[in-house]
Amino acid sequence: MSRIGKKPIAIPEGVSVSLEGRTIKVKGPKGELSWEYSDKMNVSVDGGTIVVEKISDSRVEKALHGLSRSIIFNMITGVSQGYQKVLEIVGVGYKAQVTGNKLLFTLGYSHPIEVHLPDTMKASVDAKQTQITLTGIDKHQLGQLAANLKALRPPDAYKGKGVRYSGERLKLKVGKAGKK
Repeated sequence: MSRIGKKPIAIPEGVSVSLEGRTIKVKGPKGELSWEYSDKMNVSVDGGTIVVEKISDSRVEKALHGLSRSIIFNMITGVSQGYQKVLEIVGVGYKAQVTGNKLLFTLGYSHPIEVHLPDTMKASVDAKQTQITLTGIDKHQLGQLAANLKALRPPDAYKGKGVRYSGERLKLKVGKAGKK
């Protein structure tokens, strides 16, 4: 039995939740999200709480129970508070710029890399152009965008150059030893 799935979700002030068929729509001060949940789940809104229940005890439904509750909770948190990911760029000459809804990276390749941001996301770059702050309301989409940006130039194992999450610790390898 899923301990996460059994917990009811409290709806904070300023957030409205509506059910239309198997689609749950959450609207708050930061924006609006919707998600179609599985037909193996029952979702009900009782006053100021949301309850997710599974129909039977099959293995698939047990797996979906906690997942469905977590996704709905993340939607409510996203529209009320929002999410944020911070990336750091390490390397001589490596930098990022924001122009409109695009991020422009210079990562040591022969050409700059241009990444289009989804409409629900915003990015800002610090004065040194080495720290990128991504903000958005969809936790999954934000995490995927951050992973895609990190994949543009993953941190090097020897010098640590590349794009990494803020606070991420790398264990660097020792280089070659010189001739004796």
